[in-house]
Amino acid sequence: MTSQPVPDLPAQAEVVVVGAGHNSLIAAAYLARAGLEVLVLEANETPGGNTRTEQLTLPGFAHDSCSSAHVLIQNNPLIRDDELGLLADHGLEYLATDPAVVMPQQDGDVLVMHRDLEGTAAEIARWSSADARAFEELVGQWRGGLSAAHGRWSSHLPQPDDDASRRYLALRRRSAWDVVHEQFTHPVIRSFVLWLAMATIQDPRRPGTGFLPSSLVAGRLDFGWSTPVGGSQALPDALVRLIEKHGGRVVCSSPVTGIGADSSGVRTVRVAGGQEVRVGRAVVAGGHVAKLGALLEGREPTPDLVAAREAWRPGLSVLAVHAALRADLGFGPDRIPAAAAGLGTTGGMLRHLERFAVGEPDADDPWLLVVNQTAVDPTRAPDGGGTFKILTIAPYALSGGRAWADVKDEYGERLLELVRRRSHGLAPADLLELSTESPIDVAAHNPQNIGGSCHGGEFWLDGRYDGEVVAGWQRYDTDVPGLFLTGATVHPGGSVSGRPGRNAARAVLTGLGLDPLQVMGPG
Repeated sequence: MTSQPVPDLPAQAEVVVVGAGHNSLIAAAYLARAGLEVLVLEANETPGGNTRTEQLTLPGFAHDSCSSAHVLIQNNPLIRDDELGLLADHGLEYLATDPAVVMPQQDGDVLVMHRDLEGTAAEIARWSSADARAFEELVGQWRGGLSAAHGRWSSHLPQPDDDASRRYLALRRRSAWDVVHEQFTHPVIRSFVLWLAMATIQDPRRPGTGFLPSSLVAGRLDFGWSTPVGGSQALPDALVRLIEKHGGRVVCSSPVTGIGADSSGVRTVRVAGGQEVRVGRAVVAGGHVAKLGALLEGREPTPDLVAAREAWRPGLSVLAVHAALRADLGFGPDRIPAAAAGLGTTGGMLRHLERFAVGEPDADDPWLLVVNQTAVDPTRAPDGGGTFKILTIAPYALSGGRAWADVKDEYGERLLELVRRRSHGLAPADLLELSTESPIDVAAHNPQNIGGSCHGGEFWLDGRYDGEVVAGWQRYDTDVPGLFLTGATVHPGGSVSGRPGRNAARAVLTGLGLDPLQVMGPG
């Protein structure tokens, strides 16, 4: 057995960032751009967290192990305004796909969502002209003021006392399920909008999800299935280049095992093997907020960290099927190529959620996301091949004491068969390699995916699911002076939005007496 080389770490850094997921790297990039000396410590051999691209099947096939769409981040000023020059100077490139997504039907027809409102409304009108008008109204209301309020909310900024903010906050208090059933009548269109609303892996029946139908529909209309050229890894790789350009360092294979602190604040960060780095000004913890208190050394976890740990729940855990294909998929009689497809009816999604709650995996009519990004980015596979993924929700613990290791491959095959019935290119001869990752495997793939949750889970602020539940902890600072939070478990939660990273950078700069407007806009 050979020992791993000990990383060469500096004795001190002004700011130490724990973890190299995309939010941690975004925070580090803004802080380095502001002139701070930044050191990023990552436990894994490569940066990226849940935005990594890896070889999960055959050599040459680049699979996004978790995230695939980078839609939410397109409205983040980081990308929208290219605040740090990731697009202009550091090689990051996005493809806005059309179609945005397709939803193949049981009768062989395909609902195609285009990257324009008029075209998508015309498509919806093939099933219901009334729902086409309702769809246009949904988008019109979002673009007529709700979107701006959502941007303020995502940036954790106060809402003005105006009509748009009041309407937005009222919408947030509702459930996506109620919004969809109130505004749409045809079962195909209800299923389509509800499927979109579940894309951030939240239970659409929960209060607090009422904005998701509008926000996710508008995002797909604007950006399609926004795809980073080369894979999700392109985002963290560009951020590392930016950090290093501004004098920072990103050191992998350096798991943090302790954060030394006393009554006056953070003092050191210790990595496996015992090396310590003295902290000059701040620590930004990008790992799981529920685990942070256990890392503190020299003082007890503060009440805010204890409250975060006790309020956190994993929410909906996920299962993924990865495959290497001979060629890309096509949908419908015309074999429409698409980077993303959705399966599931309203009734099927409801049964899926109900079975999930009792530990039963569902392969009858579940919510399924099908990703085939080589349809728009052929660089991800050799010889015209396809990288393929199915993502769905599945219980972390199975009923009856069953082990996922015993059933995951059979379940993956059943999901594959559901997609095969509604696509072209999934015949046995087209399938080169298949790998199913259960929720147990998802948790093992990244230690931050506790309970198989790769979207950060949720916080039950008053201990009740029907009470106030939020996708992310509502603070970036802590009661430990100099200790700050970022990552998927802080506001606004998971998915590739980059908001937790940018928001955390603002909090750190403000806390250190520096002006965030040096490196970012006011939004």
